Amino acid sequence: MKSLKTLVRGVAAQLVVSRDHSLPMCMRLCYEPTDPYVVRAVFFVRDDEPVEWVLGRDLLSDGLTGPAGDGDVQVWPAVGPGDEAMYITLGSSAGTALLEVPVQDIKSFLENTEALVPRGTESGRIDWDTELAFLLSQG
Repeated sequence: MKSLKTLVRGVAAQLVVSRDHSLPMCMRLCYEPTDPYVVRAVFFVRDDEPVEWVLGRDLLSDGLTGPAGDGDVQVWPAVGPGDEAMYITLGSSAGTALLEVPVQDIKSFLENTEALVPRGTESGRIDWDTELAFLLSQG
């Protein structure tokens, strides 16, 4: 069995404010094989408090090749020859943010997650007894 280490990667991203203006930001992606269906993304903009979103790993992967997601989170690749970006929209009651991220950074991060936990094998990594005990305790 492969190591269950957590993968962490920093990504330089842009918060798109308008067609002609964006703000640089840092995005930290975290993947834990014990929570294999999700990627945690923490966003840092200037001196503001970091914001964390939980994104589906499959959603990010599907967004590499075409539009993916409904509702609060949507992902799609930039179109056109030589485009090296992908876009992520995050929506909440506070508003919607449009992020531009380097597609190669996301692709290589996802390849590393799949080396640890191949797609389709995620359910074998979950401690179902612990999950059930947690759900029952919330009763």
